[in-house]
Amino acid sequence: MRVAAVVLAAGESRRLGRPKQLLPYRGRPLLCGLASEACASLCQRVGVVVAGDEPAVAGCLDGLPVHVLANPQWAEGMASSIRRGVAWADRMACDEVLLLVCDQPALTSAHLDALIRAHRPGASIVASRYGGAAGVPALFAREMFPSLLALRGPVGARGLIRAEENLIAVDWPEGIVDIDTPADAARLPP
Repeated sequence: MRVAAVVLAAGESRRLGRPKQLLPYRGRPLLCGLASEACASLCQRVGVVVAGDEPAVAGCLDGLPVHVLANPQWAEGMASSIRRGVAWADRMACDEVLLLVCDQPALTSAHLDALIRAHRPGASIVASRYGGAAGVPALFAREMFPSLLALRGPVGARGLIRAEENLIAVDWPEGIVDIDTPADAARLPP
């Protein structure tokens, strides 16, 4: 199976007040580290969806073997970035897409690989479980592509994950940590 990782990194970081993608984390921008983890995983392709007007965000990916996917409709919300990434994965003839967000600093290639390895026939979604719920990163089989492409507005894939009857969940307690506010950013090691 050909798996594409899609890093959703086109948000405006409204609550943080500055681009969370560029926050320093372990000596490099947060987005660079997460994209590197995706590149080190079992995924055959890695795409990073960025806002159409954020050259600094795209620039932090220089040197990584990723496809930068500019999203001129980023202001619509997360659904437009999901559509952009899934359409790219479809064009790349991938069988599955692994959606991840750019603000979960504990993400590792090992966890992404665990999601890929957990997939079984008949299961359309393999999601991460943390904080008592299933969420992203999550792997979506090709039969879910039309549903992902139909998303609109500020919503992500959470509704699809919650509605899936044959969901496989992989425990990842570290996923509860994400970066949304200045207080969250202050807790990041430099």
